[in-house]
Amino acid sequence: MIAVIKQGVPAAQVDNLVNWLETQNLTVHRSEGVYTTILGLVGDTTQVDIELLQNLEIVESVTRISEPFKSANRKFHPEDTVVDVSGVKIGGGHFAIVAGPCSVESEEQIIAVAKQVQASGATLLRGGAFKPRTSPYDFQGLAADGLKLLKEAKRETGMPIVTEIMNANHLPLFEDVDLVQVGARNMQNFDLLKELGHIRKPILLKRGLANTMKEWLMSAEYIMAGGNEQIILCERGIRTYETYTRNTLDLSAVPMLHELTHLPVMVDPSHASGINWMVKPMAMAAAAAGADGLMIEVHNDPKRALCDGAQSLTPEQFDDVAKRVRQIREAIKE
Repeated sequence: MIAVIKQGVPAAQVDNLVNWLETQNLTVHRSEGVYTTILGLVGDTTQVDIELLQNLEIVESVTRISEPFKSANRKFHPEDTVVDVSGVKIGGGHFAIVAGPCSVESEEQIIAVAKQVQASGATLLRGGAFKPRTSPYDFQGLAADGLKLLKEAKRETGMPIVTEIMNANHLPLFEDVDLVQVGARNMQNFDLLKELGHIRKPILLKRGLANTMKEWLMSAEYIMAGGNEQIILCERGIRTYETYTRNTLDLSAVPMLHELTHLPVMVDPSHASGINWMVKPMAMAAAAAGADGLMIEVHNDPKRALCDGAQSLTPEQFDDVAKRVRQIREAIKE
């Protein structure tokens, strides 16, 4: 349920209304725009007397929301959320490129790639320390040692770091991680999502392999219900009957999610296609569709990569992609 407050109502009166609503065992999310204040009511709103609320002098209108996701709903929060990742802003017109190797392999590799992608315009460094792999025999990452190497690359370049968490028990290791990634396989790991709701770090939430947008937003809701509203959604392709590509990139998710939610939406063209030469056109298409950022895998020697070399760009290829994406974004400016 949302209550729209009339323009010009003193803050003290709004505070009194919020306090009263909270006595009804409701959580109140307050969104203040330039001209309008919106109160989003989360909880058992069936007990709220809509007519009583509507007839209050300071209330403009009251509406029940049918969608199961409440905090992530744009109706609750009409303005775009801008997520600040250690000084790098994403959403609300701010665009960011996350780039780096699928997996951290060595100090030399991660620092070299970090410097190269930064020079080409990347603003955040990605690198897997814990790697979920389909086969138990594949490289699983360097774990805690990989995190140490990421932090070393951060010291060398100043770039905020992005890496995937596999287990809530690993949270103490992520204190120096700037953006915590929840991978596709963990999108509905609800115990993990609940724990991430209690930390005060931005979360990059990837779409599951075959999940609907509603299910994806409900996963974001799990995190937001715990109090952490700094969430970035990342479309990384879904599983369909197509076999020529690793996944099917659902670019329709970008404008649809911008309609449904106030959260920023990024796109990962690397995992979506699984083919390095497809990353460039898919990245350009994502920028044209209005994505708030991109996540691209870059390796200084893809043929010898321990993980996902087939979809990784060389630093030179990434430089070309970054330039083309900037051109696309310039062309679509209103």
